[in-house]
Amino acid sequence: MDDRYIDALKALSDPNRLRLFWLLVHVDQRVTVAEAMDVTQDTQYNVSRNLKMLFKAGLLTQEKQGKWVLYTLADQKLAHCKLLVDSVRELPKELFEEELQRCLIRLSMRVNGECVIGANSDEFNMAIQKSRQSI
Repeated sequence: MDDRYIDALKALSDPNRLRLFWLLVHVDQRVTVAEAMDVTQDTQYNVSRNLKMLFKAGLLTQEKQGKWVLYTLADQKLAHCKLLVDSVRELPKELFEEELQRCLIRLSMRVNGECVIGANSDEFNMAIQKSRQSI
């Protein structure tokens, strides 16, 4: 059996990696580790490790741009992996609502489409507070 199938399934078996992958499937943008940290409220170590596992499983691509490492959904060639992406895409949005809102807020803070602030910034925390007050 091809290890790529097993690696992809293993990568998605962890709830934190599944959550990260779901977000990348739905926002369809490159995301930095710092942005993913703010969205998931997890540590740099955990987010980096989880993104790297998704990358090694062939589900994501990574690109170094200056001080940032950007991750995005990989273009899937294998039918099995295409079906995995489709399956994750169909998971109920309600399960990821909070993360999706945090992600949209974080991505809206980009300048010219680029991440310009690090993780856990005052700007992001203030934007989150403001969004909660408007609810």
